[in-house]
Amino acid sequence: MTHYILQVFVFQLLFFTVYHLLLKRETFFNYNRLYLLGTALLSFVLPFMQFDVINQQIPTLFRVELPAVFIGDTSAEVSSLSQSLDPIFIAQSTIAWSSVFLAVYILGVLFSALIFVLKLRKLARIRKTGNFINTSHYRICEIPNSKEAFTFLRTMYLGAAISEAEKAHITAHEKVHIDQWHTLDLLVFEMLKMVFWFNPMVYLYQKQLQSVHEFTADQTVAKQDKTAYYQNLLSQVFGTTSISFINTFFNQSLIKKRIIMLQKSKSNRVSALKYLLVIPFIAGMLVYTSCSNDTKEEVVSSSQDTEVMQKITELSEAIMKVGELTDAESNALKLLTTENQSGDKIYLSVEEYLEDSNEEGIPMAVIENVPTYPGCEGDNDEKKACFSENLTKFIVNNFDTSVADDSSLTGNARFVVQFKINKVGIVQDVKVRAPLPELEREAKRVINQLPKMKPGTQKGEAVNVMYSLPIIFKING
Repeated sequence: MTHYILQVFVFQLLFFTVYHLLLKRETFFNYNRLYLLGTALLSFVLPFMQFDVINQQIPTLFRVELPAVFIGDTSAEVSSLSQSLDPIFIAQSTIAWSSVFLAVYILGVLFSALIFVLKLRKLARIRKTGNFINTSHYRICEIPNSKEAFTFLRTMYLGAAISEAEKAHITAHEKVHIDQWHTLDLLVFEMLKMVFWFNPMVYLYQKQLQSVHEFTADQTVAKQDKTAYYQNLLSQVFGTTSISFINTFFNQSLIKKRIIMLQKSKSNRVSALKYLLVIPFIAGMLVYTSCSNDTKEEVVSSSQDTEVMQKITELSEAIMKVGELTDAESNALKLLTTENQSGDKIYLSVEEYLEDSNEEGIPMAVIENVPTYPGCEGDNDEKKACFSENLTKFIVNNFDTSVADDSSLTGNARFVVQFKINKVGIVQDVKVRAPLPELEREAKRVINQLPKMKPGTQKGEAVNVMYSLPIIFKING
């Protein structure tokens, strides 16, 4: 979701930048209206538009998978050792950040909806005090003791204090808003502001679209008598209702811009070609969305029809049919999916690997060289301390403490995890006895995600090392 929101923001920013730099000063107001409304909505759709034909055109040169390199001796290993680890304390998180973010978002939506309701209420109060006059195409609401002038949907709101001379121009201006349904554009952005209240581009788009609406109405009315229309704009600044989804005639911040646009010469036809510049932008965005992968799937090499890929496909189908793998099958699968490191033994067959992995041996209190966590160095004591420290950090950072949210347990839940680091440094044979099935599953999941270690050695040969790890889980009562 975060990726989607970021894409929408970037796409809208790019479209808006093109408008601001190239199209804003043109007098093609209807085109500008369509551009602003269209690109704002298109930005919400583009992230979902993915075309395989575009992805297939990307040269395979950019998707190269290098073969694995095997380095090290291939001496045999024999015995198994046992090591006990210090207990790990895991406190159930008191703050679920995903819930916090969701709560903040919902509060933002509710606040935006409340503001919208207050605007409607303000408009309703004005309607309640007004006198309505029906015409063939729209309604006029005359507001007593007011000089306000604005439009909402098919209703024109005019202050009773506006002079007859001014009223003629204002009525013609507001009629353009009614005939072209400008209010609907602004209501679309009001809905977007409620759902995407955190996106500043939605507010910028709406403000710019309001300006385009005014320019369009001015251009239409000024054709009849531009000089008189200028005088009407410059005569005075009237009070106006501040509601973002209405088209108001008297707006101080817009009057100067409206006069400037009225003075501009009509843009020539060649300038309309600027709108074609949006095509390469859309094409580039489609290339990006088609080649990006939100599900973070692995990109495979282009040789998908090779014998290896066929075997992998057959293996995956077999695994799906079985559903659950035996311990031996799980260990064999790890051999195929774990990256080899310097010093690892090269196995000539899966049977040889399983024979070494399942070798129990005799537990020993002392080991010449303990298994080494990635990045740890020093003598045995230093490696043990480093291993324990990194193991604790890994488990605390990756353990989903919410698994016990629905349980009736309180206080401290103590359980033990047993696992083996085999002769190639892979974690195997994870066993857990916990008071809750959820804790057992979560502990197994986390332990199985431990990185590949440098295996322990005894008398120069790699050995299996068994670990017993106490975990104390503090459950919030």
